[in-house]
Amino acid sequence: MDTEALHLALQQSFSPDANLRDPAEKAIKSLKHVKGATVMLLQVAAEKQVQFEVRQAAAIQLKNICRECWVERVSFTGAPLPPSDGVNGDEAAKYPLLDDEDKGLVMVNLVETLLAEPEKSIRDLLGETVHSIAVHDFPEKWSNLLPTLLQTISQSHDPAQALRVHNALLALRKVCKRYEYKAREQRGPLNDIVVQSFPLLLPLAQRLSDLNEHSLEAALMLKQILKIFWSSTQFYLPGGNDWGPTLGNPESMQPWFDVLLVVLSKKLPEASTGLEPKNQPVSIEERNAWPWWKVKKWSVQIMSRLFSRYGIPSYAEDELKDFAKHFSQHVAPQFLGPVCETLNLRPSGLFCTDRVLHLCLTYVDLAVELAPTYKMLKPHMDFLLYKVCFPTLCLTTDDIDLFENDPHEFVHRQCSPLADFYDPRMSAITLVIDLVKHRGQDVTTPLLSFLTEILQRYNSVDDASKNHTE
Repeated sequence: MDTEALHLALQQSFSPDANLRDPAEKAIKSLKHVKGATVMLLQVAAEKQVQFEVRQAAAIQLKNICRECWVERVSFTGAPLPPSDGVNGDEAAKYPLLDDEDKGLVMVNLVETLLAEPEKSIRDLLGETVHSIAVHDFPEKWSNLLPTLLQTISQSHDPAQALRVHNALLALRKVCKRYEYKAREQRGPLNDIVVQSFPLLLPLAQRLSDLNEHSLEAALMLKQILKIFWSSTQFYLPGGNDWGPTLGNPESMQPWFDVLLVVLSKKLPEASTGLEPKNQPVSIEERNAWPWWKVKKWSVQIMSRLFSRYGIPSYAEDELKDFAKHFSQHVAPQFLGPVCETLNLRPSGLFCTDRVLHLCLTYVDLAVELAPTYKMLKPHMDFLLYKVCFPTLCLTTDDIDLFENDPHEFVHRQCSPLADFYDPRMSAITLVIDLVKHRGQDVTTPLLSFLTEILQRYNSVDDASKNHTE
């Protein structure tokens, strides 16, 4: 099979005619057995003149083959895994493995193809392919990957290189994910990545978060930088080459805290105002995906995680006790202001995504137990309980409509085990419970009085006048 025949097979795999589609699908399924198939798939995916759906199909097949055939796949017991299309019980059936020549050609051309790719779905697929390969070959067998990405990121001052810089950041995040959940002793390469990349990423993040920077390109790049920061820090603060906690030094982390503070504080006006950043979408789905809201989400997610790990110094690792004391006394209170301003968006009639609201409530919940932050929160308990938490917990007209028209889906959503991770109602419930638990002398009596008044008002009117959403 040559590139032209591969292109035709990918194209015919979309045909409504089964006589064309079935042979094409069979040919595509057998690509993992064809020498040079990965290189041809990469060529098709990279060719801008090819139909988009065909390029996307080529990128999907490339990702799947690299994931399944780069090294021998084994179970947690060490036994080889049979291919998904193999015969059950056939011990001889194994995933075919790519030879070293194909691997080398893919690694040489994959990064350049990703850097030049403008289509989001295709570059995401190529990014996943980078991750799949990096899991096995970085850094030992792919030593030029990091220098290539950093050299591209260093060109960020050239507007003509914006796409390549963004895609390099995307690839760098995929490499960092390789070590995101590793134990401390297995994170050595990640420490090296941080030491080499953060001196480039911090000035870029500071420039992208400037109050006068409003472009979507800036938001997209900043989102990738924050995702890199998240992958590098959510479980451990990386050290330098000598394994010292370099990011555990408050002076090293403060510039990053400043970036996160500015990002969460950034005003996002409605499109109708004509103010920057312009053209905020109108629909909820589009707003949730809007890059500037995504950036806010990542900023408060990072701070919530750092708060949970270092907000209470007695819980921190021994070598990070000093950092935790600095964080609890200075950083956590400093960030509480923008968090509360964000929580005030909905009570003020402005928009805030559910995810950002959920994470801000999580941050406040963490602040309840810490004395310096609770001291700041205490004068605003009425606002938090009755303007933020209670309206968040109440039913909406959409909830009532769903209950009446699809009660099964309503129950499914209310009982979803994933709700704790994204639903602001769950974080509001947790916040109220923790306030009563840890600060009951300040909130229990007023809260009960507030709820009693609502119940009495509800019972005092006739059925037609009852407000079910209050």
